[in-house]
Amino acid sequence: MSDPQIRQSNVLGTPLTLCCADPVTGFFRNGYCQTGPEDRGLHTVCAVMTDAFLEFSFSRGNDLITPSPELGFPGLKAGDRWCLCVLRWKEAFDAGVAPAVVLEASHISVLEFIDLDDLKAHAVEA
Repeated sequence: MSDPQIRQSNVLGTPLTLCCADPVTGFFRNGYCQTGPEDRGLHTVCAVMTDAFLEFSFSRGNDLITPSPELGFPGLKAGDRWCLCVLRWKEAFDAGVAPAVVLEASHISVLEFIDLDDLKAHAVEA
């Protein structure tokens, strides 16, 4: 298992910052969009949820709206920050419904899939 406490970098090449602690997000459920070999979905994009994106994700079979208390998942609403799978964000980007991105809290590996200029065009301040 990877050590989520090891410092990782963001898409700007600086230390990765917290995405969200309420609700607690990230593959390791520590608030950071860190990744490791166990994270097959690459939950690396810190995004600010919108109704349009949540509906898009639901239509693709990933219900991020409905709470699952047994999994410790509160359900998301517009305005919540969440570590999204990089390919889901890219799919939403291609469909014109990509949510805003927090660059400082998005893992550097995102750049293997998404152009930095596209991320910057959707960036919000940390």
